[in-house]
Amino acid sequence: MDKVETNPKGFSAEGLAKIVPTLTPIAEAGDLSGFVTLLFRHGEIAQLNTIGYRDIDKKLPMERDTLFRIASMTKPVTSIAALMLMEEGKFKLSDPITKWAPEFANMKVLKDAQGALDQTVPAAREITFDDIFTHRSGLAYGFSSLGPIAHEYGRVLGDVLNNDMTSDAWMKALSTLPLLYQPGERFHYSHSTDVLGFLVGRIAGMPFRDFLMERIFKPLGMFDTDFYVPVEKRGRAAVVYRMNNEKNVLEPVPFKQYDSAPSFCGGGGGLISTADDYLKFARMMLNKGEYNGTRFVKPETVELMCTNRLTPAQREIPFLGAIPMWAGMGFGLGVSVIDAPDKLGFLGKGGVGSFGWPGAFGTWWQADPENDLIMIYLIQNSMPLEPGAMANLAAGQRMGGRMALPMFQNMTYEALTK
Repeated sequence: MDKVETNPKGFSAEGLAKIVPTLTPIAEAGDLSGFVTLLFRHGEIAQLNTIGYRDIDKKLPMERDTLFRIASMTKPVTSIAALMLMEEGKFKLSDPITKWAPEFANMKVLKDAQGALDQTVPAAREITFDDIFTHRSGLAYGFSSLGPIAHEYGRVLGDVLNNDMTSDAWMKALSTLPLLYQPGERFHYSHSTDVLGFLVGRIAGMPFRDFLMERIFKPLGMFDTDFYVPVEKRGRAAVVYRMNNEKNVLEPVPFKQYDSAPSFCGGGGGLISTADDYLKFARMMLNKGEYNGTRFVKPETVELMCTNRLTPAQREIPFLGAIPMWAGMGFGLGVSVIDAPDKLGFLGKGGVGSFGWPGAFGTWWQADPENDLIMIYLIQNSMPLEPGAMANLAAGQRMGGRMALPMFQNMTYEALTK
């Protein structure tokens, strides 16, 4: 069932050999359906593992080309797309988004982020591109919020996982909701990157998906990355599972299937990809904007993207109200960036300057310039994306599922050689 491809350049072979025997029992116990993990160092794939099943009922194993819903791993891709346009002089970080999204003029802000929806004050200033890149816009997700506004997000925007609205209709609907905080005030995880993607489309004069295809995916050779799974590829797609805690068993999470690109191609979390495809994007990022002789953005743009922009006060606020994430890392233009590895605790490993961003279905990646390392970790395990979900981040995961990623991270860094 498990497959290992290894060429331990820059690693201890004995250290890498511990990864599969550690992760395999987690899949066999039914905590997770399976894994695809990839380690890339010094210009080569050092290890690629396929463990467990992409479809438990059909006994279809994980494969190297298995398609995963990568959720918020979409966000860094969207940020690069927007930064391409910023380099072309189409906007500045300090510009208000209303030039391209007039719907967001004259926004209202809740007096209390968990309070009554009719208790608002005018926004002190307009939302800027910097606010959108850094989730300091005052926008939200229903699942990242509490109180009436969390439910209003669901009522107005619908299911966060299955949305058939057009981009313009969705932007208009979102703009009718009050902001939770004043623009720039604090980091609050949100639909900001979906807005950023649709702004890319408006600025470029083409659908956001088309821009990604033309400017990023085709030049990188990411031919398995899209916002839907074509009919001929569906057999390769991993099922997304969620733990039924009453039955103590993994159950499939339903997603709409599309025969062509859907109306809603959200830059905040809509992409489906493979380990090899995402590796190409990560290599471009690690190489400061260049891949195989093609330059996508300037080195200084990647450096700007991977530099913390949160203030010390903003870093004091736990991520999603529960996770002390900002003790050891900050947040740039769409990626987290490690600046104090010794303060990360259970939240990860990495050299100073390591950057990446995870996804809601358990997917995770990191590029570590200090160690010339890329790590990709793909699973399909969904947490409930609904109001109040953040009150119990462990919902839908048994201990093995929660510990698998930290163990993968620790074993990888223990196996590094200089």
